[in-house]
Amino acid sequence: MHQRARSAEDKARRADDLLKAAEALARELGGVRYVTLAAVTERVGLHRTGVRRYYASKEELLLELAERSWGQWRDAIRSAAGDRTGLGPARTAAVISETLVALPVFCDLQTHVTLYLEGDVDIDRARRYKTNAFAAHDEIATTLDRASTMTIEQIADLLAAAIMLAAGFWQVSHPTPTLAALYEQEPRWGHVALDFGPRLKGLLEACAVGLDSARSDR
Repeated sequence: MHQRARSAEDKARRADDLLKAAEALARELGGVRYVTLAAVTERVGLHRTGVRRYYASKEELLLELAERSWGQWRDAIRSAAGDRTGLGPARTAAVISETLVALPVFCDLQTHVTLYLEGDVDIDRARRYKTNAFAAHDEIATTLDRASTMTIEQIADLLAAAIMLAAGFWQVSHPTPTLAALYEQEPRWGHVALDFGPRLKGLLEACAVGLDSARSDR
């Protein structure tokens, strides 16, 4: 029989196990929309009612996963940028797109955060998410500002575009089984064939170059 986590360290470890299980299931099942608390608790060997000791709801669990993913993206940007300097717009965009493609669950979560996750938790939990997400965003912008020839304002615009494009393209390229079957029947609607990574990279590069050109034209 699995025992209840008693110490603060045990509780933190069990909460971390639940997050890892939710992320793994999202990858395996094709999106966070398919993740259930029952599946998450089964994966970690916890009774399904036991999850309430760590997260009040599935929404809170997924919001916690989104918050953690912001930190993962920040760390990936830092690693990719390293000590480089003088990155032009196209290379700056490539760093952003390549790190996003490597974090598919984060891209998926960006849609769900906006649609309902932030709104379905209490205000203190929503505040904590916003605080940590914005802090990670600002650190990402600062890292890219040091590495890139783009201005901090341009980088902020590029990051906004990156999040919106990544969220939308991820959903389009990972349709529900019903839509996938429909696209097989109607190939002309088959935007399921959208290649997430290359399309994101190409459009972000175009956006970055356009932002830089707009500055040059002033």
